[in-house]
Amino acid sequence: MTSPPPAGGAGQSVPRSRTAAVARERERLRALRERRDAQSADSGIDGFTVRRWRKVGVLGAQAVTRAHTMLRQLADLAHEAAHDALADALRDEPDDRLLPAVRAVLERADPAAVAATLTEVHAGGFLWLSEVGEQRLTALTAGDDRLTVPGSEDPSGAFALLAAFAAESTAAFPSRMLPRVLPWIPLSVLDDLIDAGVVGPEHQPWQYRAEETDHAYLKARLVPDQVTAEQATTLEWTARERRNAFLAGGEPLPSAGDVYDLLERVADGDASVVKELERELPRDLVLRLRRLLDGVAVGNWDRDIWEDRGLWRLIFALWEPKAAVNPSRSPLHALMALRQAYDLLCMNDLACASAQIDKLVSYEAADPACRAEALNFHAYTLLLQEQLDAAALVLEGIHDAHERAESNLRMLRRRQAVQRNDRPAASNPYLDLGLPHGAPSWTTRYRDLRREHVRDLDTSARLNNAMKRIRDAERDEDWSGFFVLPLDLDVFELPDEVPVTLVPPLAPLTRRTASHSPEGLGLVRQRAVADLLPHLLNAPRRLDRNARTHTP
Repeated sequence: MTSPPPAGGAGQSVPRSRTAAVARERERLRALRERRDAQSADSGIDGFTVRRWRKVGVLGAQAVTRAHTMLRQLADLAHEAAHDALADALRDEPDDRLLPAVRAVLERADPAAVAATLTEVHAGGFLWLSEVGEQRLTALTAGDDRLTVPGSEDPSGAFALLAAFAAESTAAFPSRMLPRVLPWIPLSVLDDLIDAGVVGPEHQPWQYRAEETDHAYLKARLVPDQVTAEQATTLEWTARERRNAFLAGGEPLPSAGDVYDLLERVADGDASVVKELERELPRDLVLRLRRLLDGVAVGNWDRDIWEDRGLWRLIFALWEPKAAVNPSRSPLHALMALRQAYDLLCMNDLACASAQIDKLVSYEAADPACRAEALNFHAYTLLLQEQLDAAALVLEGIHDAHERAESNLRMLRRRQAVQRNDRPAASNPYLDLGLPHGAPSWTTRYRDLRREHVRDLDTSARLNNAMKRIRDAERDEDWSGFFVLPLDLDVFELPDEVPVTLVPPLAPLTRRTASHSPEGLGLVRQRAVADLLPHLLNAPRRLDRNARTHTP
């Protein structure tokens, strides 16, 4: 068994160890005092002043300096009662009025000023916040947005918004919180909510924005049809301006082969762009266009197709009737029947022309202008058959309304007075060349037809006869011997309108802000910090042991 060490032996190390520990503690405290003294000397703040500020929760000379800077900024915002407390604190005489004064100033300040002040309170280590407020502010300062805060403590909805973004579940943001966030959230964050389907037209977010540009932008994103022309100009929304210009029938704005270029070509009757147009249209309009194409084979369309007069040129470009058209089916059919009759007369296909004209004449409900043209055609076919009395009777009903019909009637009367064998050719020579009466390009047309029918003796003879009759009329400046048709070329013109039923709906304005913008989320975080104002105490928290012995 080992005997205990003798006195003065190994046991002497115990008092030496204790002495060394005491010496080390004294050295630490001396260094701390020197550090405090150096801080006080650098800042010009003595230890007495530091102790005064300690009573209001501001620990250390550096914290006092930060408090001075912060309070000077708040003093500019303070009302009279709070200003006195802040002024006393700035003279290094802080007392128990200080924190209530700071709170009173911040309750009137904007969120940015509140957030800046609370952040400075936290950074300076002031014991002015409740423990819960300190914990939340620490998390927000560190960028940890996954905070669960009761709704009653989230007046602006900032905490809930930050939590949704942090969890990457923006779509899960509760819609009941929208009235809280819509008045203040940055536009980029609001765009994120729109993209996630959280905010829609039914929430009318534009009603919460005072800035007119934001108001117009949000309408353009959610209810584009409600945007005014002035707002579109302010937004420089070219797509809407181009669409409106097209619908108005004016010159569309310059573009590079967009859907309006294709629609303009369709409106002109260019069938070659139909397939390309289908690729640009939404599904429902593609189906509408295909219904139009399907109707071409039978010459029949639903009412909603032919009521869009902007589609008529395309229909006429595609439709080639194989029989006489019934004009009573629609205004489109009536115009096609009229044009078909005229084309057949110009081609000297009198049998088919007569069949078509018979249908036109039997349709008594036709527009008066079209009715007059049909009767004039009918009189012309009777003239070609030398049924002059019947032709004159037909013209009697329209000669008062049309100068050319009156001229035709006089021509028939003169012809009736001439013996049949002495009468000149009955046909209009311009029509024999396939041209409207009086067309100045008849010589070019005549030469083209002569080359085309050079081996057809009968046709060549008819063309030569037409040429001689026109030349004689031009020489004598007398065309009274020609039966004139049509009476009015404007009646045969196709509508010059926009195919409105093929124009796609106005697409919402494309987003113009950055998705998940760090700047926008930073402003949300700032708002969340400002919402911690209720955690600002009226008296500082009690100092713990470390705070009593150490400077932060």
